[in-house]
Amino acid sequence: MGSSGRLHVGQIRPRKLMTMRPPSWHPPVELSALEGSIVKRIKRAKLFAFLRRVRHELFSDAFQEELATLYAASPLGQPPVPPAKLALATIVQAYVGASDDEVIEALTMDRRWQLVLDCLGCEQAPFGKATLQRFRDNLRAANLDRRLIERTVEMAENDRGVSPRQLRAALDSSPLWGAGRVEDTDNLLGHALRKASGVIARQQGRGLAEVATERGAPILGGPSLKAALDLDWDAPDQRQRALGLVLGALQAVETSLAEHPEVASAPEVHEPGQASLAVAHRVQAQDVEVGASGQPTLRKGGAKDRLVSVEDPAMRQGRKSRSQRFAGFKRHVLRDLDRGLIRAVARTGANVPDARAAEEIKTDLEPQKVVLRELHIDRAYLTSTLVRDRLSETAIYCKPWPVRNGGQFPKTAFALDWQKQTISCPNEITVPFEVGGVVHFPPETCATCSLRERCTRSKGQGRSVSIHPDAQLLAELRERQLPPLGRAKLRERVKVEHALAHVGHWQGKRARYRGQPKNLFDLRRMAVVHNLHVLQHTDLASHQKAA
Repeated sequence: MGSSGRLHVGQIRPRKLMTMRPPSWHPPVELSALEGSIVKRIKRAKLFAFLRRVRHELFSDAFQEELATLYAASPLGQPPVPPAKLALATIVQAYVGASDDEVIEALTMDRRWQLVLDCLGCEQAPFGKATLQRFRDNLRAANLDRRLIERTVEMAENDRGVSPRQLRAALDSSPLWGAGRVEDTDNLLGHALRKASGVIARQQGRGLAEVATERGAPILGGPSLKAALDLDWDAPDQRQRALGLVLGALQAVETSLAEHPEVASAPEVHEPGQASLAVAHRVQAQDVEVGASGQPTLRKGGAKDRLVSVEDPAMRQGRKSRSQRFAGFKRHVLRDLDRGLIRAVARTGANVPDARAAEEIKTDLEPQKVVLRELHIDRAYLTSTLVRDRLSETAIYCKPWPVRNGGQFPKTAFALDWQKQTISCPNEITVPFEVGGVVHFPPETCATCSLRERCTRSKGQGRSVSIHPDAQLLAELRERQLPPLGRAKLRERVKVEHALAHVGHWQGKRARYRGQPKNLFDLRRMAVVHNLHVLQHTDLASHQKAA
């Protein structure tokens, strides 16, 4: 444990000593004359004024006790900065899209920041950049960033008369481009090998070009692999030659490290060097195969779960629609349709089916103790556990898959009796069925049926109908969209698209961080910003109604 008193991962928590616990933060509730004049001058970014008014409510004493568990009691070091103040700075940082350096700068130059964090007129920031970074890491590691979302929901429940028990929600996703650079196979291999060679160069205090040349891979020494190769990239044989040269560089680096174990085993070389070589081998395995001539060649088609970036290995290639492809992640948002609040969020790779985000959504919803009465989704979530394991009182609203049958009787013309497990054709011929199976009507019956021409073109066989595993749910969805009220209910899902647009406005189209955990944290604090805006508008409407 360091002088800050912070508990490190895997370390046993010491006996509590109250002398060095982080202090609670109790800033003034009422506006001073100076603060009132500042609030009146805020015309844009009015969330600053709202946060000044509700900061004591958002960071209640009980919640501050939770945040204090991020720190271990210790008789050494300086008292920590109140975690509530750091958490509030983290929220404002997300709201304005500031970097850590810009946060510290704003605390001494921007009166709006000073208003919120109770440091008006300060000449030195109340905390440093490293303190803010460590707090964010600890908040994320302890999963307390999720509690920030829950606190905004609790504020709506406790002081604004919102009942949390019955929830009508909509779930949807949007693409988030990754922060890492997307590269082709040659550049991926070259990038990984340059990182491995760069580790050796730094350890020896030499230049990358010198080390790369010495180890038999001079093409790694320049700033650009393609420039170092200097080939005609439109010629297939030249592209084949480039791949051979890059793979040769990989073998040269490995051979050199094997011949110099004193370098390979050095602590500052071994772990990062081996990690970079592992990335290179993964790229080789996913993108390269042995051709008919016995020479390595690029694999046709993309490998499953293909790595596309060296700097952010978590990024994946995905497709939001037939025409929209992207490399990065998907952000999933569950919005309360009645109150406008974001209740839960999830982050998945771009190539992961949307349905898999349901587990994270369910985990985030559990502490809120709600009953999901309605769930509005698109078809990508129909196979999720939110649908499969739903309660009997949960109604699913989703546009069903279209039923087409080329002019013949569609599947919907066949009546299913779920109690008797039978299916009846338009001519009232009834046969049993199994869920997930295929029903074959008797060929001799279909051969003499007066409706045969409108039912099947099969010669010598009867009509067959496949029974979808979720056929009962799909039938319910088709029935619900028939009346005008049902179609109006389907249109309610557009509200979650608005929430995603708001989150995208503050977060942007590109991820701020690399990797899944940090980007999940960023999405959660964006959900907090969204919810604070909802609470702000709710309070404003209440005040106008009262006036």
